[in-house]
Order: sequence, then structure tokens, then C-alpha cells
Amino acid sequence: MSAWHPYDNNILPAFYERFEQRWGKGTAPFLDPETLEQPLPRAQWINPDTGAAVAVVPIWDEDPRHRTFGVFYLPPVGGIWVLHPGYTAYTEPAKAITEEQITLRNDAFRKAVDHAKEFIYGTRP
Repeated sequence: MSAWHPYDNNILPAFYERFEQRWGKGTAPFLDPETLEQPLPRAQWINPDTGAAVAVVPIWDEDPRHRTFGVFYLPPVGGIWVLHPGYTAYTEPAKAITEEQITLRNDAFRKAVDHAKEFIYGTRP
């Protein structure tokens, strides 16, 4: 049995800290633990036996409406890895969201979560 299990609380601060250590200060607003409204959907898993963690979060560059899902792995010894689930981009409109946009976002999220689970558990869900 795997020690990995879902972690449904706030994003672990280590994701933010390690991301900024690697890519610079201010590069990870989507992981900022000080943000009151964290972007959703997101998913996390932790392995208490090793101290490793995996997260799927919406990320964006300059325009927060244009997002993709990032899959990040925190090895137990430090650092951060970016896992590449393939194309997971979607648009988050500033005002009303359409049914089609919700479907695209949810499909992108499922693809990223499936990729994370395959990484964690070693099999396709």
C-alpha cells in the first residue's frame, strides 16, 4: 500500500518557497500562501513517510485569465520538479463563465490530475 494520500488543506507553503528559490521572487503568485482566494480547482498529495508532495494548481503568466495547470513535485530533499502533463490551457474570463469554458477547465484539470496520479502511483487511473 502506498503512503501517498490526498491533502485537501491549503497549498503547502513549501511549493511557493521552493518555486521562488528556483525561478525568483514574485514568479509564483498562483502558489502564494498569503493569497486569501487561492485559484481553484487544485489537488495535492503528500507522502508522510518520505516528506514528498505533489500539487496540481492553475498557473498563469501576465494575464491571469489565461491559465494552464501545473503539476509540481517536491522531493523530500529539497528542490521542485515540474511534471509535464501536456497541453492543459484554458481561459478564465473576468466576468461570466460559459458552460464550454467550464468544460475545458475541468477537462484540463482532469488531465493534470491523471498525470499526477500516474507519477505518484505508477499506473494510469
